[in-house]
Amino acid sequence: MITSTEIYQGQFGEFTINDRDRMGVIIYRAGLCLAALSFAIGSGLVLWQGSTPVILEALTFLFALFSIGLAISLVTIHIYLAPLHRTLQLFWVIGAIAAIILALTNSEPLALTVYKHPITLLGVGFTFAALTGIYFKEAFCFNRFETKLLTPIVPLLLLGHLLGILPIDVEKGLLAFWTILFIIFAIRKATQAIPPDIGDKSVFTYLKQQRTNKSATSQD
Repeated sequence: MITSTEIYQGQFGEFTINDRDRMGVIIYRAGLCLAALSFAIGSGLVLWQGSTPVILEALTFLFALFSIGLAISLVTIHIYLAPLHRTLQLFWVIGAIAAIILALTNSEPLALTVYKHPITLLGVGFTFAALTGIYFKEAFCFNRFETKLLTPIVPLLLLGHLLGILPIDVEKGLLAFWTILFIIFAIRKATQAIPPDIGDKSVFTYLKQQRTNKSATSQD
């Protein structure tokens, strides 16, 4: 393993980046790549091959892989605000539970159930809300054009389908656009320098100390 001895100046003091920090970023990006690849394969099958029974069954497996990749990223992502981080993780849990319940209680494949019954997005949609949170974080921190576009595209497509206001051709176009941008995002993350993804560790240390002090004060 490569050990970094470079000292960085943060907002609340100096810090260093170690092998554990670097591995966390690598795992975060691996999760994103798994989610993006699974999503792209699933979207590609639907857009170019149609919704055959075999493809619909495959989509359930691909959605599971997508959810696993997203979960990995949500565990390892660096977000300064702990409540926001926990909220995104909670969104994933809600979406995952909803997807499992739908898959186990319906004879139809999960994708077909969600498509035919848009109201189910009020449960499964939380998974994509968590993903949108990652897009927003990346857009805010790194000013990436693809995540700036993805942040509104995802809720537009999901809410449009939920409310039944989008023509099928528009939905397909948005899905294709989402897929392309997601792949671009994953590739750019995989080739980005690691330290920026770790962020300012002095901020995490400061916030942790603040929470510790607050807890100690409340106990007194």
